[in-house]
Amino acid sequence: MAVKYLSFPLLIPLMDSPELRRLEGQLSREILWIYLLSILKSSGPMHAYVLREKVRERFGFLPGEVTAYIVLYKLESRGYVKTRKEANRVVYSIAASGRNLLKEAEKSFRQKQKLLF
Repeated sequence: MAVKYLSFPLLIPLMDSPELRRLEGQLSREILWIYLLSILKSSGPMHAYVLREKVRERFGFLPGEVTAYIVLYKLESRGYVKTRKEANRVVYSIAASGRNLLKEAEKSFRQKQKLLF
C-alpha cells in the first residue's frame, strides 16, 4: 500500500485510502474558518488574497477564492472578524470574539482527540 503524506507541517505518513483522503479534506476545507482565524491571530490583519496564500504556505492547501470570501463574510457578520477598507481592498483582522471562538475550537479538538486516541 502506498504511503501518503498530509500536506500539513508535521508531514504525517498515511496509508492512501478513500477514508483518509476524505478525512484530510474535511480537516481542511470543511473547517476553513479555523485556519483563517488562526492566521489572523498569529500574523495580524491582511487581505483575503494574502490569507489564502498563507493557508497554502502554512497548512498545505489553497482554499477556493469564492469559498474564502464566503467564510470571511460569515465570520464578519457574526462578529468574529473586523474589516476596514484600504486602497479599494478589504483588510481582515481577528476580533476578541474570534480569539475566544478559536480557543473553544482548540478545546473541542483536544477533547475529541482524547476520546478517539
